[in-house]
Amino acid sequence: MKRAPLIALLAVGLLAAFIAAGCGSESDSVGANDVAVVGDQPITKEQFDQLIDRARENYTRNKQDFPDAGTPQYVALRRQAMQFLVQREQFEQKAEELDLTISDSDVEKQMQTIKSQYFGKNGKCDAACEKKYSAEIKKQGVSDEQVREDVRASVVQNKIYEKVTAGVTVSDKEIEEYYKKNKQNYIQPASRDVRHILVKKKALAESLYQRAKSGENFAALAKKFSTDPGTKKQGGKLPISKGRQVPEFDKAAFALKTGELSEPVKTSYGWHIILALTGIKKQKVTPLSEVKPAISQQLLQQEKTDAMKDWVEETRKSFEEKTTYQVGYEPPASTNATPTTR
Repeated sequence: MKRAPLIALLAVGLLAAFIAAGCGSESDSVGANDVAVVGDQPITKEQFDQLIDRARENYTRNKQDFPDAGTPQYVALRRQAMQFLVQREQFEQKAEELDLTISDSDVEKQMQTIKSQYFGKNGKCDAACEKKYSAEIKKQGVSDEQVREDVRASVVQNKIYEKVTAGVTVSDKEIEEYYKKNKQNYIQPASRDVRHILVKKKALAESLYQRAKSGENFAALAKKFSTDPGTKKQGGKLPISKGRQVPEFDKAAFALKTGELSEPVKTSYGWHIILALTGIKKQKVTPLSEVKPAISQQLLQQEKTDAMKDWVEETRKSFEEKTTYQVGYEPPASTNATPTTR
């Protein structure tokens, strides 16, 4: 499988992940070389242009035409880039408020993880790995410093996520209520193993039925005559669950006694001859005790996602009066996309 370019994952991936509502005011207080000010921190036109250039490179790598200036797609891309840069700075400032420390070692650790994943072997990045990394960022026209900025943003986001969701829990009552509400998902229908032969013509099906009934090896007949590619090589062997096959096949297969052979059965696929190999295993409901850990994990992840979404919305509102934009760079009035982690 061809690996996605490193910078495409870092820059463009983060761009999509961080997009959220961005409201603020246009102001003459924004410097001539800046596109916005978040709190007292400017976002420069150079940063904005670099992000657009990296998006353009990603289009090129994917053999796609970059949107023409003035088109809705181009306008949307510019707005997304603006939103990304603004929210990245907002997250940096909120990290300080949350007393989160993002050290150079945190960034370096994540850098090594990324390098070893894309360019290393056995989870390590040796000299050859570093050489490949350097070649890749040079090819994509970005510096190591720019990559580290993106990695730092990812580290910030993850640390905020951990802080915001640290106290999130799921109760036994919530797990039980979910299980009851979705109990149908934990039902294992009646099942059995059969062999079957599928052919197009009724006459052939009747002939094969008589041959199998006379004692010829059913598996051998299936391998020679069946047109079902999924079971032909296995001599027609097929594990089935009640309600999962076409109705005609299902009814006939579950009506047979163990070892019994069906007469030809017509379905939308053709004509079937079915041999019951095993008895019928009764329907079973998986008890809560067996699925409780999985349900707990699922609900916990959802609760954490919701907590993060709420935090992002609160952050957006808290920065409405603290974020100003250069004329022509303001994002749309509202959008509901929210960054997620994990």
